[in-house]
Amino acid sequence: MPTPHIAAKNGDFAKIVLMPGDPKRARWIADNYLVNAKLVTDVRGILGFTGFTKKGTRVSVMASGMGMPSIGIYSHELFDGYGVEAIIRIGTIGSYVPGVRLKDLLIAEGCCTDGNWPAQFGLNGGTYSAIADFDLLSASVAAAKKNGFRYVVGNLLSSDVFYDYSPESWKKWAAIGVLGVEMEGYALYSTAAVLHKRALSICSVSDSFCSDGKLTAAERQEGLDNMIVTALEVVDGFGG
Repeated sequence: MPTPHIAAKNGDFAKIVLMPGDPKRARWIADNYLVNAKLVTDVRGILGFTGFTKKGTRVSVMASGMGMPSIGIYSHELFDGYGVEAIIRIGTIGSYVPGVRLKDLLIAEGCCTDGNWPAQFGLNGGTYSAIADFDLLSASVAAAKKNGFRYVVGNLLSSDVFYDYSPESWKKWAAIGVLGVEMEGYALYSTAAVLHKRALSICSVSDSFCSDGKLTAAERQEGLDNMIVTALEVVDGFGG
């Protein structure tokens, strides 16, 4: 049945969902990569589609919006309300790693956060380590390697801050091996863990803290083919 933020009917979502941040990217993926894709929800302009991969695996794609609160809402409702078993976030990231190029893939083995998301777990001062599902992670690495895509696997930072007024703070994260910064992965991994589901975050580099250059808005929306191809190969291996 519909949830507070998703209007789809029971059975409208596949067991595995690709989750970009941007609703327009969700539509573009549905139009260009899926077969017989149908719109199943559009509450608040957050678009969700279900169709099939070119190999016939049933799959959904739905936007998450920006930030941990937003993806926390949508991932929870997909997992808990619609029986989704796995969500693969496909988003953009700012790289902390010298030599990483625009559109290279950063695959999140784990996620750190500078936000307050883990406080809800009441761990008496402890901090939860949010990690990927191993099978999904392994499949994504195999797909990237097979296709010759440039990628790095490691720890990402999920931040509450986009415009950071402490512009050198990223260097502290980079110094302990964090690959780059995005805004959603920690909440997705934590939600999956709480609900005993599976999650993975595959990010495409949109800009770098170590060099000049960044993707345009259009490139962020439509120019991230390697990431999408990698995710869809994971979907085909997972099954619908």
